[in-house]
Amino acid sequence: MPFTPENFIVWFEIPVTDFDKSIAFYNTVFKTELTVQDMGPNPIAMFPVKEGGRSGHLYPGKPAPKGTGPTVHLNCPDTLEETMERLVDAGGEVVMDPIEIPVGRFTYCLDPDGNSISLFG
Repeated sequence: MPFTPENFIVWFEIPVTDFDKSIAFYNTVFKTELTVQDMGPNPIAMFPVKEGGRSGHLYPGKPAPKGTGPTVHLNCPDTLEETMERLVDAGGEVVMDPIEIPVGRFTYCLDPDGNSISLFG
């Protein structure tokens, strides 16, 4: 029988070159407050989730070349268009028009470091 977990994703990590600037970017775009923790070889900024939820974090590191790394799909706090607008205003880049699929809409974007992210709403 094949391995079939409830969620295949356990965790995500996004490397960033300017830790504080990246925290401000993600806080602005997603209307949230990442929590900085120093629990390992370097500080991390945790994306908040409800108890029992799975998430990820930012960490000081070297991102893959612009748009070439994996893509993390992140939930929008409001409409896709409103989140896209905040992303651009905060220094990110929308790389394609929204795509509609049966479970919602999403678009591919880049954060200021060139990390590939998707806004899902």
